Amino acid sequence: MGKLIYGFNVSVDGYIADAQGSIEWADPTEELHQYWNDFERETALSFYGRRLYDLMSAYWPTADQDPDAAPLIVDFARIWRDMPKVVFSHTLQSVDWNSRLERGDPVEVVTKLKADTDGQLEVAGATLAAPIVQAGLVDEYRIVIAPTAVGGGTPFFPTLPSWISLRLLENRTFPGGTVLLRYEAKHD
Repeated sequence: MGKLIYGFNVSVDGYIADAQGSIEWADPTEELHQYWNDFERETALSFYGRRLYDLMSAYWPTADQDPDAAPLIVDFARIWRDMPKVVFSHTLQSVDWNSRLERGDPVEVVTKLKADTDGQLEVAGATLAAPIVQAGLVDEYRIVIAPTAVGGGTPFFPTLPSWISLRLLENRTFPGGTVLLRYEAKHD
């Protein structure tokens, strides 16, 4: 059985994107970028919603072909292309880059694939994560708090049916004041 992780860069006031949908305020330092590269390298399967998949697939498949691309960018582009991905969408006709299209219920599909996949699984994107978090399927949360308040937008956590009890696994500070908080969900 896999371990499902939901992690994202988050504003200090709890948003993964501002009210205009921008994530530019979360520009990572080299050390933080390396952290996410290493995390993705260890991911056996990633779950994407259409919007985040569109955003990622517009840049990462060819980012390593830019002769001026930094080594961290080249590395992440290769990791992202090779990583198996399940993309949930009712509007996309096809997906590429080691991805498969899924039109089923995210909670049902993630439950099955979590049971059938060994290793680290990732849910990427707050909209897709919402029903998965609400269903109690997430084993670990990785909240990377940027020292920026955006005042509104897309929240990291959805409205919850009840409390989620968490146990701190790690806290780490990156240059520039960004803080990683890793929490394990206590499944009683």
